[in-house]
Amino acid sequence: MDEPLTGDRLLAILAALGNPQRLRIVAALAGRRQYVSQLARELGISRPLLHMHLQRLEAAGLISADLELSESGKAVKYVEATAFALRLTPADVAAAVPTLTESRGDGAGPSAR
Repeated sequence: MDEPLTGDRLLAILAALGNPQRLRIVAALAGRRQYVSQLARELGISRPLLHMHLQRLEAAGLISADLELSESGKAVKYVEATAFALRLTPADVAAAVPTLTESRGDGAGPSAR
């Protein structure tokens, strides 16, 4: 995570990590990559639900995904955690807040500037 910590980026990261299932996904991917079906079985959740969580984590830059062909010629999606470190201080939050493009926590509208 070498990108600057903007307000929007901070919100995306915290929202992605603020869900117990997504925390379990990141933990399951720590140090290894897995294909989606295997990960869904390991976590005991449906593939559609897993895909939704993976999209959120990927948008936040916390995981990456690649499609590969298996030996049988079938496309298999692999996911892995990206290398990231989250250091967050009150000063970091204060510096990120002026860059927010949303005024509400629900993402429903732009800020009034």
